[in-house]
Amino acid sequence: MPLSIRSLTKHVNMAACKTENGSERKLEFFLKVPFPSEREATIALQSLSPDPEPRKGGITKNLDLSGQTLSVRWTADEARILRVSVSSFLDHLSLVMETMDAFGPPVSQ
Repeated sequence: MPLSIRSLTKHVNMAACKTENGSERKLEFFLKVPFPSEREATIALQSLSPDPEPRKGGITKNLDLSGQTLSVRWTADEARILRVSVSSFLDHLSLVMETMDAFGPPVSQ
């Protein structure tokens, strides 16, 4: 079954972190992307990792690989910045998935 962005909906989680006094401080967004194989997950990680956040402050993005699952965690000061970053990442992820689907499963090394 081909990978698709629509199938990722159940792997999304967003939370607002709060400071000790109860005021909102940071927004967090988590995304877990399951791949058919560890090799495909590694290819996706290597394809998506070179894109650092263009802003120097206000947002961080961390990518991690655990077996066949690519995990991404954003932390941002503002919802607008978070939305733009996640949207851009999903566009890139969609392109990576479409490319892998077009070329078929990777050849083992």
